[in-house]
Amino acid sequence: MGITDRQESILDTVIGEYINTAQPVSSLLLENKYDFGICPASLRIEMYKLTEKGYLCQPHTSAGRAPTDKGYRFFVDKLLKKGFFEKDYNFKTENLIREEIKDTVKFIQSLTKSLAEFSSNLALGYLFNEKILWKEGWEDILQEPEFKETKLISNFANLLKSFEEEISDFEINSEVRVYIGKENPFPKAKDFSIIISKCHFPNREEGILAILGPKRMTYEKNIGSLNYLTKLLEEL
Repeated sequence: MGITDRQESILDTVIGEYINTAQPVSSLLLENKYDFGICPASLRIEMYKLTEKGYLCQPHTSAGRAPTDKGYRFFVDKLLKKGFFEKDYNFKTENLIREEIKDTVKFIQSLTKSLAEFSSNLALGYLFNEKILWKEGWEDILQEPEFKETKLISNFANLLKSFEEEISDFEINSEVRVYIGKENPFPKAKDFSIIISKCHFPNREEGILAILGPKRMTYEKNIGSLNYLTKLLEEL
């Protein structure tokens, strides 16, 4: 079931607000902060329609709305089609390139750490031939509001364990792939997203770079940075 251009604009705005605040977004907030060219009653109707179509949900007893997996997927697919991720997401790569890239292990460790710092999520680097997995970014990701719930910390740890056990079996290529919520091929992963891509590290050694975090992540920045790194590595 499709949505209108106006509903798409409202959905984009709700997702942006929710990513920034981690709070359900009310029609009153949208009325006060944005101009969609419609009256408050019409705005509420449009939000109701987006909810009925499965793009938004109403958490608990909140008056506001939050994105569903379907809403996030629509948002992410649109970003990918726009090709926004062709931008130059050059973050601390100059120092990495100046490092002795013949030391692949040291290089991937540094690259993973930089990706974690830039994304504020958990970044993973994996080298197939060595079967080594680097995990960076625990300090930042555990500060996210979602992890105030102990159950989510446990579920995230289980997701990471499953990911680590099956990472070599991932059927991926150099294209960035995004798994949102229930799309994840792992149990207890409905609250999280994975962004992943196969890479060629120095000396043409194959590996993987990935970003794991809550569904409420900054998809544009994270997909863009991972895509940029994948292409940069092809040129080394």
